[in-house]
Amino acid sequence: MNLIPIAKPYLTNAEADEASRVVLSGWVAQGPKVKEFEEKFAEYTGARYAVAISNCTAALHLSMIVSEIGAGDEVICPSMSYIATANSIRYTGATPVFAEVDPVNFNLDPADAESKITSRTKAIMIAHQIGMPADIDAFKEICARHNIKLIEDAACASGSSYKGKKIGSHSELVCFSFHPRKVITTGEGGMITTSNEKLRDRLKLLRQHAMASSSIDRHNTSSALSEDHVELGYNYRMTDIQAAVGIVQLSRLDEIVMERRNIAANFIRNLSDIKWLMMPEEKEGFFTNYQSFAVRVHNDSPVSRDELMLRLGEKGISTRRGVMTAHRETAYKDLYSKLSLPVSESASDNSLMLPIFVPMLKDDIGKIIERVRGIFRET
Repeated sequence: MNLIPIAKPYLTNAEADEASRVVLSGWVAQGPKVKEFEEKFAEYTGARYAVAISNCTAALHLSMIVSEIGAGDEVICPSMSYIATANSIRYTGATPVFAEVDPVNFNLDPADAESKITSRTKAIMIAHQIGMPADIDAFKEICARHNIKLIEDAACASGSSYKGKKIGSHSELVCFSFHPRKVITTGEGGMITTSNEKLRDRLKLLRQHAMASSSIDRHNTSSALSEDHVELGYNYRMTDIQAAVGIVQLSRLDEIVMERRNIAANFIRNLSDIKWLMMPEEKEGFFTNYQSFAVRVHNDSPVSRDELMLRLGEKGISTRRGVMTAHRETAYKDLYSKLSLPVSESASDNSLMLPIFVPMLKDDIGKIIERVRGIFRET
């Protein structure tokens, strides 16, 4: 039985050719291709600057640091998010304060987030969950009123838009992932967009051990440079090999997003009449890349979420559980043993991801639809 995978990267000979050119050039570490990728990503998102990073978790960590967040501080974020969201806060010694999510789009609930603000709150971190934009304007207004920072975990949101502007152009610090499960990939890799020049400069410094002179600076001078490391820095660099792949991927990002949206529309059109399933909802002004396609199983469904996943697997269709809740993971549950987030917990426990990737065979799309419908017909 051929298994339809949950996801797979869309990589072609073009990416292989560009990576090969970099390998043969002799410059494989952070260099001119990273600079080119940064410039093109900034142009794509509408941000003034983009800073390439080794991965999105590192990007979030650096965003915490340049926001002057540290021990004793609090950052409000969703628990219903991949654990890297909360981990990046803990790396600084700060405390993640978990707030509830919207039960339909799984994004942080503005009202509940605001209710968690205390004198120790330094920032709110929103996550554009599985590619669906959060309500950025609502959070910008809350953060401005309380004089705290807004940081966007846009790991899943390359190519998504909010109110006519690409994600990456709305806030001072927006962090992206290029993991293979994302819409475009560099294998591993991340990016931070900002329109603040001082933040751009410090991010570039910190990602390279806080070395005052860059690799390109040292390469392009005949003078003897005395390297100075001006503060505690990190090795969070992207390679030119990854950047070369990213440049090709970025060139067809809009094409990939439109194809993913077509697949999602097909799912919604053909599954929305199943009364026990809740489909994704895209509000006016919100434009999702459908990095994942999540459906939620109603509590009164004759087929539970887990049973649906099991039976789809038996029929050759991979699925994944809904987005995790960090406060119930082993690394967190002792710290948050008294925390109850019923909306997040129910959304996580009753949702699942169906396969979505580009290119996807029409027969496979039809098979997924028919087998989901068949399981509910059999009950």
